[in-house]
Amino acid sequence: MFKRIFGKSKIEKSLLEEQKNLSKNDLIPTHIAIIMDGNGRWAKKRAMPRIAGHHEGMKTVRKIARCADDVGIKILTLYAFSTENWKRPKQEVDFLMSLPQQFLKSFMPEIMERNIRVQLIGEKDELPQTTKAVLNEAMEKTKDNTGLILNFAMNYGSRAEIVKAMKDIMIEVRDGKLTIDDINEETINDYLMTSQLPEPDLLIRTSGEVRLSNFMLWQLAYTEFWFTDTLWPDFDEQCFMEAILDYQKRNRRYGGLKGEEMN
Repeated sequence: MFKRIFGKSKIEKSLLEEQKNLSKNDLIPTHIAIIMDGNGRWAKKRAMPRIAGHHEGMKTVRKIARCADDVGIKILTLYAFSTENWKRPKQEVDFLMSLPQQFLKSFMPEIMERNIRVQLIGEKDELPQTTKAVLNEAMEKTKDNTGLILNFAMNYGSRAEIVKAMKDIMIEVRDGKLTIDDINEETINDYLMTSQLPEPDLLIRTSGEVRLSNFMLWQLAYTEFWFTDTLWPDFDEQCFMEAILDYQKRNRRYGGLKGEEMN
């Protein structure tokens, strides 16, 4: 199950202890999604510019991607830039658009070594050309990798995603490729940006906020939520493990009942 998890650390021992009482099928979530929040507040607390917080948050992405890979997570989706984030000051937006290049330039050798595959959801065509080129290059270079999927939500908004899916389905109906009776939940899933991915098992949001902020509204219908006051730059491997441990204690019923509850 574990490739290398910090060399018999307290985190590993705690996780392994918890696993003794768990079914093997419930040990590790397949897909974890994270709303990375609190970079600006982290910087403000230190009298630093907001971009310093984003730079520090980039380091956290690297740490958590490594940790996710080490414990056997299959998909890690990170909410990197929302469709609403364009409203921020231009200097901050420009810096955020430069982060993929900085991150991928420094992390790409390890990405390849770890067999990680980079993917993207969001309206890619609206990104600056340099940002788009870097992401395209990373996706192309890693397309045959079979390990962790590191999925960035970049210029992503869930409502816009759902609207686009509805329009695409209506076009298919208009053109006779679908009928009204063909439209069900599975059909809608097929037209979302995440159509090739399983829905998240666990959503983590940092910084103390307890809302979804237009993130994967359809896909999170039965996802377990875990909120923490920790700001994203301070979020570390131990925090990540705590979220997984808490997830493992949840009773995921999907609207039904499990065996012992039916008696």
